Amino acid sequence: MPNQQKKIIFCMAGVLSFLCALGVVTAVGTPLWIKATILCKTGALLVNASGEELNKFTGEMQYGLFHGEGIRQCGLGARPFRFSFFPDLLQAIPVSIHVNIILFSMILVVLTMVGTAFFTYNAFGKPFETLHGPLGLYLVSFISGSCGCLVMILFASEVKIHHLSEKIANFKEGTYAYKTQNENYTTSFWVVFICFFVHFLNGLLIRLAGFQFPFTKSKDTETTNVAADLMY
Repeated sequence: MPNQQKKIIFCMAGVLSFLCALGVVTAVGTPLWIKATILCKTGALLVNASGEELNKFTGEMQYGLFHGEGIRQCGLGARPFRFSFFPDLLQAIPVSIHVNIILFSMILVVLTMVGTAFFTYNAFGKPFETLHGPLGLYLVSFISGSCGCLVMILFASEVKIHHLSEKIANFKEGTYAYKTQNENYTTSFWVVFICFFVHFLNGLLIRLAGFQFPFTKSKDTETTNVAADLMY
């Protein structure tokens, strides 16, 4: 492939990586990971509410990795509330999982910026083998994509398996018990998913630029090795 086309491909991959890094940084700081609907089970059972009456006992919340807000309803009007994970909810949430989500998100940002630098260097510099060459591009893209995948898996497990929304809604609520009706992943979660997909796409762009996948031998190399074996 001509050098000009390689430069264009590497520039595209670098721009995509840079946009991903900005997107993940923004996503980590915003409370737009989950939007949940919560039902005041205690109040609904007391009056035997059904149908449209349940709307008086249905609230909602949205939160991210650091803070969130919501509205509780138990038939007596809306009660807005705000919360932060650190230090308010340390006793209610699975701290180790939550900290790992934040940690892998930060690693994802750093590696994505490193990937941006590598793609830029390969486009305009004279890359040498090792981490600055094609192997480094594949390696950074693979590790970054793996970090994005881990962030999504850990967050989904915290929400679904550990019932994070219910724990938040019921935190310091001695009188009423709340139950999650539905949960939807929102903007920030899908930004991480897009970033994961972009790193996979970058791997394909590297291959499109003419570089073989790691640990694969070209036919020319195999032919040379066979010829050398025959000679000796």
